[in-house]
Amino acid sequence: MPAETPALPFPGTGRVAVVTGASSGIGAATAARLAADGFDVVLAARRLDRLTELAERTGGRAVELDVTSDASVQALADSLERVDVLVNNAGGAFDAAPVAEADLSSWTRAFEVNVLGTVRVTKALLPALRASGAGDVVLMGSTAGLVSYEGGASYTAAKHGVHTLAETLRLELVAEPVRVVEIAPGMVKTDEFALNRTGDAAKAAKVYEGVREPLVAEDVADCVAWTVTRPHHVNIDLMVVRPRAQAAQHKVHREA
Repeated sequence: MPAETPALPFPGTGRVAVVTGASSGIGAATAARLAADGFDVVLAARRLDRLTELAERTGGRAVELDVTSDASVQALADSLERVDVLVNNAGGAFDAAPVAEADLSSWTRAFEVNVLGTVRVTKALLPALRASGAGDVVLMGSTAGLVSYEGGASYTAAKHGVHTLAETLRLELVAEPVRVVEIAPGMVKTDEFALNRTGDAAKAAKVYEGVREPLVAEDVADCVAWTVTRPHHVNIDLMVVRPRAQAAQHKVHREA
């Protein structure tokens, strides 16, 4: 009896992908990669000027979006006739303070963007993802959502929330044609992440000092693209991706 022909990757062509936080970093790289793979990409973020330039370059569509606003998210949902893939990328870290010195406004911002923003957009687009018959929800987590570390409580708590959100959503949608994927990157060198967290360019640079080849945004975009182009019966529950120089959250090799 001849062997069965293996299932081919799920094509991007003809599928609509919405990427939040697409104005920079991982979001921008993911939007560009999915467009290159044939997806019709909707780039969504607050900074419309940056989105417009990237959309023109990739052939996508730019939509202004604030994931912390019900009205903004609903306007996005109302503007879309079809959604096959949602990449919940909007997020970030906004301080590196110990709990004893916690700035609760920073904690609120971390939860509003990383957790509630993800819930808000997913809830709004889930009907369209279900209607596609083969939907994908990608949540951009972090290794900070799996392991805690000093000085990172507002971010690690938020990313732990994203992690349990992915697990819960997968349980709730198991009988439906929607996959739930979590990508958990370790150290990724982008223009804004460490700068937004520290507020200081010199401190931001020290995060990556001596680390040979930290991940870059395109590495994570490659992971996203791979997960959503697997045959649709294949669900990549959780993908942890780090640079080779980072063995664990606290174990990073730095060269002199």
